Amino acid sequence: MATVTYDKATRVYPGAETPAVDKLDIEIADGEFLVLVGPSGCGKSTSLRMLAGLEDVNEGNIRIGDRDVTHLPPKDRDIAMVFQNYALYPHMTVADNMGFALKIAGVPKAEIRKKVEDAAKILDLTKYLDRKPKALSGGQRQRVAMGRAIVREPQVFLMDEPLSNLDAKLRVQTRTQIASLQRRLGITTVYVTHDQVEALTMGDRVAVLKDGLLQQVDSPRNMYDRPANVFVAGFIGSPAMNLVEVPIIDGGVKFGNSVVPVERDAIKAAADRGDKTVTVGIRPEHFDLVNGDGGDSGKTLSKDERAGVPVTVNVVEELGADGYVYGTADVGGEKRDLVVRVSGRSVPEKGTTLHVVPHAGETHVFSTSTGERLSD
Repeated sequence: MATVTYDKATRVYPGAETPAVDKLDIEIADGEFLVLVGPSGCGKSTSLRMLAGLEDVNEGNIRIGDRDVTHLPPKDRDIAMVFQNYALYPHMTVADNMGFALKIAGVPKAEIRKKVEDAAKILDLTKYLDRKPKALSGGQRQRVAMGRAIVREPQVFLMDEPLSNLDAKLRVQTRTQIASLQRRLGITTVYVTHDQVEALTMGDRVAVLKDGLLQQVDSPRNMYDRPANVFVAGFIGSPAMNLVEVPIIDGGVKFGNSVVPVERDAIKAAADRGDKTVTVGIRPEHFDLVNGDGGDSGKTLSKDERAGVPVTVNVVEELGADGYVYGTADVGGEKRDLVVRVSGRSVPEKGTTLHVVPHAGETHVFSTSTGERLSD
């Protein structure tokens, strides 16, 4: 077991003008499950491949435990990688696939067999050991790839979008198995995904990247409750946070016909920058709906509040217990798309109008000019 440290690690591809990964600084604790997440092209897979030794590090260092592995070949790093496409040998049985790396390393046959059987028991693969990969389902093949990594007993697991080839139901099931297995084995794991739901449900901590730059690294809960900037706010959470540019006025910000109180320090910080507006973020579940027209609270609002913001319902996504309204609102004289969570028992019809106001204390305030978080 070991810690992993990215110390201002940078990767610039030949002929590229900007780094694919720029001065990445992360310390991963012994036994921690860290998820790298971000949109396509953000540098997450490159970061993982730098740690694996499959990409050069142009500046900075990477350490596994106390060893500087920046320029070591992959075979000397004591890591095991699980790929998106399983990378199994089709002509070998499951047992042979799982034990192949140990065979190459010259481990005695009896020891290989024991390690393979132990790993198969953990992964519920015992009855498939004599089968070839083509006789297995996608989920079973991914478990074989996991088994091949486990038998090597590495210091670090590296996983590059291992679930993206599975269907939705199997993906949910397998991510639970991987997270549970990692906690049981206690092996430091770096996991890459583009799926932010996967990131939030699996990781001890999540690192969000954009254009090769680390935006925030934090626990899933803190990242959801206190996103560091507009990008993280819009990326983490499903459906995404509503982000609306609104004018600053006395007492708070103007949201439609309502004045929404926000922290004075946030307003002061925006004013000190010379900003006349701020970007306010509101999660879909943090709206009150006027007079019980579909919201969780069904709150009856005062006459002054009642105007709120009228939202024209365009699409309703029904999920059983909850529903999500995708609508259009007039905020500050401009048409804005808003997503509002409503009760699954009281779903509005397409074309109707809801009136909404944000929950007090559940707004996020960001600088319009820089995108940085201003509220505590």
